[in-house]
Amino acid sequence: MANSRLIYLYTVLFISTAITGCREDPLKINYELGIFPDSVMALDGLNTRYDDYNMDIEAARINSSWQAVFSSNRNSSGTEFDLVSGIVAYMFGQTTGYFQLDSDMFTEPLIERLISAFNSPGDEFGPLRFFSHRNGLEYMAAATQTDESGLDIVYTSYIPVYSTLPSINDPVSATLFNSSSDDAYLSLGTTGDTAWFCSDRSGDFDIYSVTRPWELDHDEWFTSSPASPSSVDSINSGYDDKCPFVRGRYMVYASEMPGGYGGFDLYYSVFRSGKWSSPVNMGPGINSPANEYRPVLGVDLKFENHFLIFSSDRSGGKGGYDLYFTGITLPL
Repeated sequence: MANSRLIYLYTVLFISTAITGCREDPLKINYELGIFPDSVMALDGLNTRYDDYNMDIEAARINSSWQAVFSSNRNSSGTEFDLVSGIVAYMFGQTTGYFQLDSDMFTEPLIERLISAFNSPGDEFGPLRFFSHRNGLEYMAAATQTDESGLDIVYTSYIPVYSTLPSINDPVSATLFNSSSDDAYLSLGTTGDTAWFCSDRSGDFDIYSVTRPWELDHDEWFTSSPASPSSVDSINSGYDDKCPFVRGRYMVYASEMPGGYGGFDLYYSVFRSGKWSSPVNMGPGINSPANEYRPVLGVDLKFENHFLIFSSDRSGGKGGYDLYFTGITLPL
């Protein structure tokens, strides 16, 4: 039954809360803030024997569950990547420190409309959803395969759900970022004033940034003439550097640079004194001899560390690329 594991999770949480409320002496709080475990956990409710990767996390998400959108080639038995969706949820016991993670496939009506608008006869990768405080609209972007120029970044904007579902327009080209090369994996900073993406316009994949002119909203900005983006030189290595994701002062990304543990590894960089620091490998607790790909960094104000969701084709999974979750503590 769809979403059955999540229903079980919330049932356990409700019963635990009810029992606690009946006690004469409340359970002692030993952990004011939760801690995401640093063990790597597979999101088994989302993974299949096909490739499942490139998850998005909504920037405004501060709750312990969210509707996830990611790429998978399950619908075509391994030949074409479409966007699909599910739910990820977790809970943390403030008395025992017990952490539980769960996931399942599930689509709510708005996400179903968005996915239907984006999926095409080509591949779709790297979804990104965000809210613009400038114009009050919500956005979704992704990279789609085109016959003319390979991967291009496309997007749509829509009125947030209040009482009725909004109509969803077909995605249009985000001409600001696109070139005759592959351009993909858009990420926005906290304020939405800077965009990062990766492109192989210089020969190999590098990470680039573009800053928004203050007078433009996101629709005007995204559909501007193609930019001459700035290369993030403190990060780019001369090898493929891909999938940037920025959360606050941290950037996480995937790279094939030498010195890793095999294939693509995951790295982080910290923005200090006006520039990005030299990249730091996330180490063997996260990286493996296989490929690790498209990391996304999440935050929950009730937890003292970040969580990381990434994709890997390491051994022990269900097959192809699978989605994984882990806690990560990053330096200030």
